[in-house]
Amino acid sequence: MKVLGVILLSAMLTDNFVLSKFMGICPFLGVSKKLDSATGMGIAVTFVMLCATCVTYPIHHLILVPNGLEYFDTVVFILVIALFVQLVETAMKKTIPSLYKALGVYLPLITTNCAVLGVTVLNIDNNYTFVQSIVNSLGGGLGFMLSLVIFSGVRRKMEYADIPETFKGVPATLIAASIVSVSFMGFSGLFS
Repeated sequence: MKVLGVILLSAMLTDNFVLSKFMGICPFLGVSKKLDSATGMGIAVTFVMLCATCVTYPIHHLILVPNGLEYFDTVVFILVIALFVQLVETAMKKTIPSLYKALGVYLPLITTNCAVLGVTVLNIDNNYTFVQSIVNSLGGGLGFMLSLVIFSGVRRKMEYADIPETFKGVPATLIAASIVSVSFMGFSGLFS
C-alpha cells in the first residue's frame, strides 16, 4: 500500500508531467486562462489517462509481447487514446456544451498530448503491475489537473499585475510557468 501511495504522490508532484517532464505544455498554456476550463481539461485528461492505461496495459502484455510485436506499442496506444478522446469529446458536447466550446481545439488535441501517451509508455518502461499502472495514471492525471489549476490562478493574478510592456502576453506567461515549474522542484527531495 505504501508503494502505491509513493507512486501516486510521485506522479502528482515530483514527476509531474507538465512541470517536471514538460509534457502536455500546449494545453497547459492554452487552457489555463480560466479555472473552469483548466479543471475541465484536467478531468478529461485524467479520464483518458486512466481508460487508456486500462486498455493499453493488457494489450501490451497479453497481445503484443507474446507475439513479438512490442514495436507496435506507440501506434496501438495512440489509437486507443484517440478512441477515448472521441468518447470524451462526444459526451462533453452532449452534456456540457459550454465547457466543450471553452476547451475548443485543445480537447481533440488530448489525442496527441504527449503526457497521455507518456503515462502509458512509462507504465511499461517502469515495469509497473496493472494496479501500479492505474495508480500512476491517476496520479499523472491529478498532477496534470493540479498544475493547470495552479497556473490558472497565477494567470488570473497576472491580469491585475503591473507588468512592463515588454513582458506582457507570452513572455510573462512563460516566465510565470517557469517559476511554477521551479516551485515543484521542491518536492523532489520528498521521495528519495
